[in-house]
Amino acid sequence: MIPWLETDSPFPHPSTALTEKDGAAGLLAAGADLSAGRLLYAYRNGIFPWFSDGQPILWWSTDPRMVLQVQDFKLSLSLKKRLRQVSKDPRWEVRFDTAFEDVMRACAAPRGEEHGTWISDDIVAGYCDLHKLGYAHSTEVWLDGKLVGGAYGVCIGRMFYGESMFARVTDASKIALAHLVFFLREHGVKMLDCQQETAHLASLGAKAISRTEFLRWVEHASALPAISNWTIVNKISP
Repeated sequence: MIPWLETDSPFPHPSTALTEKDGAAGLLAAGADLSAGRLLYAYRNGIFPWFSDGQPILWWSTDPRMVLQVQDFKLSLSLKKRLRQVSKDPRWEVRFDTAFEDVMRACAAPRGEEHGTWISDDIVAGYCDLHKLGYAHSTEVWLDGKLVGGAYGVCIGRMFYGESMFARVTDASKIALAHLVFFLREHGVKMLDCQQETAHLASLGAKAISRTEFLRWVEHASALPAISNWTIVNKISP
């Protein structure tokens, strides 16, 4: 059993999350709200919301935790070529934070045979509030003035928590991720939280670490000074 949270309830410690033998590995609690204060407290303690339409708010703290050490980001030869092409073509532009809600809505759109999304209107509202406070950020890829790819996440101190990506043209999400990774690297962010293990993330250099190690790093990195200037880094190199 997991605890039900009221709006004034504290989170239980992440170590109390369910395990694989419970059938919902990492599930920590349910309920409460998606206020900016609640979300910030959650991220600072290695907790994130993830639930489908019709479910209560579910809070997770997975063990192990998939993370990308930014120095380990794998830039394939084909992506290097693509990035060089984009940098030389004036039809393309990469920006931060000029269409945050649009990026979230695009990430929420059904993909392939999928019909539902975990990025509900309530999720969008909560993260838009974080964006207004300067904690949530979008990386946007534009082609001929149209938004064709992007990613969004939360940055607290020098810790970045990735949430979702989308692409409307080939490689657009990878272009967004590459620019984000190089920006974070330039600003002293060493770890990007990916939350859950996938083969795709592993192919980009992400690895699983223990929750204990993850929480130890989060405590350190989130206490560092925040990034004050979110401007795209044009330098693309390994």
